[in-house]
Amino acid sequence: MLSDYFYLAFKNVRKRGIRSWLTILGIFIGIAAVVSLVSLGNGLQAAINAQFGISSTEVITVQAGGLTAYGPPGSGVIDPLVVEDVEEIGKLSSVKRAVRRNIRTGKLEYNDITVFGMAIDVPDGEERDFVYEVLDAKVETGRLLKDGDDKKVVLGYNFYVDKVGLSKIVEPGDKVLIDDESFEVVGIFEKKGSFIFDNIVLMNAKPMQDLIGYGDEVDTIAVQVKDKDEMELVKEDIEKLMRKRRDVKKGEEDFEVSTPEGAMEQVNSVLNGVKIFISMIAVISIIVGTIGIVNTMSTAVLERRKDIGIMKAIGAKNKHIFTLFLIESGLLGLAGGILGVAVGVAVGYFGTIGIGNYIGSTLKPQIDIFWVITPIIGSFILGGLAGIVPAMQAARQHPVEALRG
Repeated sequence: MLSDYFYLAFKNVRKRGIRSWLTILGIFIGIAAVVSLVSLGNGLQAAINAQFGISSTEVITVQAGGLTAYGPPGSGVIDPLVVEDVEEIGKLSSVKRAVRRNIRTGKLEYNDITVFGMAIDVPDGEERDFVYEVLDAKVETGRLLKDGDDKKVVLGYNFYVDKVGLSKIVEPGDKVLIDDESFEVVGIFEKKGSFIFDNIVLMNAKPMQDLIGYGDEVDTIAVQVKDKDEMELVKEDIEKLMRKRRDVKKGEEDFEVSTPEGAMEQVNSVLNGVKIFISMIAVISIIVGTIGIVNTMSTAVLERRKDIGIMKAIGAKNKHIFTLFLIESGLLGLAGGILGVAVGVAVGYFGTIGIGNYIGSTLKPQIDIFWVITPIIGSFILGGLAGIVPAMQAARQHPVEALRG
């Protein structure tokens, strides 16, 4: 019996042709927007997480604020951090160690081709092990830098697969020119899925300082806390110390102290704002689509008065008429939901791949079955709700008056 309702409802929807397609357009746009938004949002969030390249949540980052001339974090600022800042932060009772980090742009030449990118330094001794742990530094081939490697570098994975524009892969043992000085490549990092670290040049601190000549300046300070549960308290201690050292008041800081959690909160805040904005557009589209279903079904009731009269004349009851129009209305919503989910999943799938290719990261699109089934079921229910009033109008038709037209 129920299958007969669906069969008749499907025939009626198909019979209306272009009107049915125009009706489901609003539902389709809304569902497609929601599904693609969720898929792309998850992919974008995964991509951003990969860019941090940090394996330890016990690390607080300190850097000078202000204009960075579009360069690496902390570089090119008006009032940079200095080595003494590193030493003073390291003396705090809640801090296990503070490590100086410098990140600078430069040029690399290989195969008679020059490319520009970023180089980061790595200190000697125990601090080297700490930096390697923070970066989760592992090599695809070759080895990592050791103390005393003055003219040696480790390159990011993209140099090994020729994704930096050199038209030739770089392998351990090859020579490259960095700012016109020759360095031997001793290792290639494992792929990290980060456009920063997959394109990085890693050098020991002293040769990098001699090459670039940044003197006493410090771009960022990596701070390891003694107790990760007191991360926020340590952050406050560092901020108090830096305000005193740089002679600034609270709220007027010219420096930034950030934790991984804090950085991700900022990113998530921006993403959530985008999601809310697009969701509002999607909701408006769905409302328009719902109104379209109401109008279409109301028109269908007027057009099919004789059909209703005939059905009642041969024994159809009010509940039969009501159910038929209700299912017909639900099918309009269902069609929009299925098409919307199909397009939304496709946009999310290929969009996630596109984001990964753009930033040099390998992102695997993830299709959440919840966002496939729920919109489809919801669109059918929404269509049904939109058709309640027209279905009641159809059910209340008097057979004699309906046959008169």
